[in-house]
Amino acid sequence: MHWKDRYAPTQTSRAEAIARIPKGKHIFIGSGAAEPSGLVAELVAQADRFADNTVVHMLTLGPAPYVEPAYKDRFRHNAFFIGHNVREAVHAGRADYTPVFLSQIPGLIRSRRTPVDVSLIQVSPPDKYGFVNLGVSVDIVLAAIQASQLVIAEINPQMPVIYGAGFVPMDQIHAWVSEDNPLPELPRETPDEVAREIGRHVASLIEDTSTLQLGIGEVPNAILDALDDRKDLGIWTEMFSDGAMDLIESGNITGKYTTTHPSKVSASFTFGSQRLYEFLDHNPIFTFHPSDVINNPIHIAEQHRMVAVNSALQVDVTGQVCADSIGGKFYSGIGGQVDFIRGASMCPGGKPIIAMRSTAKGGKLSRIVAALDEGAGVVTSRGDVQFVVTEYGVANLYGKSIRERALSLISIAHPDFRSDLLDATKARHYVFPDQVAPRALYPHRYEKKVLLSRGTAVLLRPIRITDEQKMTDLFYSLSDKTIYERWLNAIQRKPEQDALDYLDVDYKDRMVMVAEVQLGAKESELVGVSRYYLDARTNYADAAVVIRDDWQGQGLGTQLLGYLLQIAREQGVAGFTAEILKENVGMLHLLHKYGLDIHSSLDGSVYSVRMPFDGGQKGMPTSAGAKQGQSRA
Repeated sequence: MHWKDRYAPTQTSRAEAIARIPKGKHIFIGSGAAEPSGLVAELVAQADRFADNTVVHMLTLGPAPYVEPAYKDRFRHNAFFIGHNVREAVHAGRADYTPVFLSQIPGLIRSRRTPVDVSLIQVSPPDKYGFVNLGVSVDIVLAAIQASQLVIAEINPQMPVIYGAGFVPMDQIHAWVSEDNPLPELPRETPDEVAREIGRHVASLIEDTSTLQLGIGEVPNAILDALDDRKDLGIWTEMFSDGAMDLIESGNITGKYTTTHPSKVSASFTFGSQRLYEFLDHNPIFTFHPSDVINNPIHIAEQHRMVAVNSALQVDVTGQVCADSIGGKFYSGIGGQVDFIRGASMCPGGKPIIAMRSTAKGGKLSRIVAALDEGAGVVTSRGDVQFVVTEYGVANLYGKSIRERALSLISIAHPDFRSDLLDATKARHYVFPDQVAPRALYPHRYEKKVLLSRGTAVLLRPIRITDEQKMTDLFYSLSDKTIYERWLNAIQRKPEQDALDYLDVDYKDRMVMVAEVQLGAKESELVGVSRYYLDARTNYADAAVVIRDDWQGQGLGTQLLGYLLQIAREQGVAGFTAEILKENVGMLHLLHKYGLDIHSSLDGSVYSVRMPFDGGQKGMPTSAGAKQGQSRA
């Protein structure tokens, strides 16, 4: 027997189905691309017979005519997440917004703290066992069905069947109408260069075998595009998008190490292109589950190396994240951000990330601010935030003081706003009164990994404004002998101004390079530093290098000073000068490794050295075996 014949007793027309809904009842509408648009149109067509009916749902892709002013006495919408189709009504006061974690919405519905009496849903045709499938939106729809006294469904053969928890027996559907329409599409946004830069920074934090949660839009797409060299990634996400589909097809996403449902892609809902819907249909790699499963922070924390990437409208310099409002105007919703940020932070090896453009309004406003706008709500607290990423880099706030957080966030703000942000943080006494602001953009191109003679990997990189404490730690780890040889004085305490002087760089005329190591799970450490300061009158730069005692003798000094010399050449510096104690034999020996024409004069116990670059070597000794991205000394 054909299913239409089998279930003919509950088939009805749109008009008859909607006529069964009483006044004053709470009506749930299916989520996202699963909105039953035909039933919604009929609901409004019969508006005159309704009064004080509440319409509840998450974001929907279709129209929302019930929020128009003409129907304000008939319907009042309550949004769990504010989409573009209801935003004006919320702002005008014709609709409500309920701020709630996505993981908790099914529980609210089942407990009737948020009542649902009627559910209008869209499903696939029933299978031979009598089960329809919720398709692209399981999320909170399953809970709404379970709580409703009346379930009305559009049965659409174009709804993909997605494995998991989205199968519902036909006997739970009280009335159904037949539809045959394509699902609404949301075309994939092509990332611009700013989004791609953010994507590259986020991708730098994602290791092979990580489990990912991402949303939709230019930045998530750019992140996914930048992961084309990663292996055995997994997906545990509320929303699945087109970009992740590409990584499945290319073999980058396998789910091999995913803890729950290994070798599967676990999600709660999806919307995107028609190609995506076709890819999902009866595809055994997918398993969709309700929001209280996928968004449960405990389940998120159980995944392997969980990386959660979410966005923000504003982040203040202490790390507070506003994601659902612009000032006092509600814009979107809490959604699953806090669920995934907290879950990822509890996961061993997990990384909670806030990724956003540094500016809004065409560059007129900074998204990193001294204080959130009046009325803006904190979605993710400063205690939950770890990584914040913009196109200008990554700020790791985990375990950092307010001063360190402010400096980290200012360093990834748009350069046009950094000075004002620093002034504002000084006024709040968050940073030192003489704190310097970054002069220039951080040059990521100068980051390079090297391998020392004992096989230890070290990152050579330009200094950052946030390295103040690490520089202080480096100084106090040096022996008295090393301090005396470097500063030509028996310094007992490193002055604060001296530390700030190292941070006051423009990465051209004033350049400081550091050697950074990551030992186990500890915070990374600096084990060496080299710097040059240009004298504009002579075009020669005063250079210096110091290596922590326990890292000497491994070739690090050769690498660090040689790389500094290479950068100086690129910047058009004519040569180096230096003041060196005559007993500092190691430094004198090091300088001769580069094949430069060295001129020196001895004044007492100090050599004054002058090293012109013309006619010399390229900056690395020929015995160093330098290779692109890695070298051995």
